Amino acid sequence: MHGHQLRLLAEQEHVHFWTDFKVGAVYGGLKRLLGEGLIEVVRSERHGNRPERQIVAITTDGRKILAQNTRATLEQFRLLPDSFDLALARLDPNSYDELPAILRQRRRLIGSVLAENDENLSAKSQVLTRAETHILHHRRFRLQAELDWLDSVIDDLPAVLHDELTREVNPDVC
Repeated sequence: MHGHQLRLLAEQEHVHFWTDFKVGAVYGGLKRLLGEGLIEVVRSERHGNRPERQIVAITTDGRKILAQNTRATLEQFRLLPDSFDLALARLDPNSYDELPAILRQRRRLIGSVLAENDENLSAKSQVLTRAETHILHHRRFRLQAELDWLDSVIDDLPAVLHDELTREVNPDVC
């Protein structure tokens, strides 16, 4: 395929619903994969007045790396740190008064992402594969868990702020 075909396939496969991959990033990805020898140009073609397009295919090394990465991703679990946790653990004393509104806004944002996910699930249910449906359900569960957890933080916010106000900080520790 050429880059435009891959971009259309990514749109057709709904990758923007369940990954952080933007379909416009196909072209940069192709350049990187070509540079790493994981895909190769197999021919060029031109139709009418359109620009010449390079048709690429995955190499043997590319298939090997793809299989290894897919397997490793399925087998492994990584709980990535969330920068929100660091911000909550080390609050800016000058923003204590703003924190309730900030957290409510964050909750609205996560709620809107959840609503968008549910809309995609409902509107696209006829064209999603079984795996894509499970992926959107997984995303829904994760978003709902984030909302539930955030609600517990908001409910406990007076105690969190009290703890911050009474916490002793050792000035000798940098």
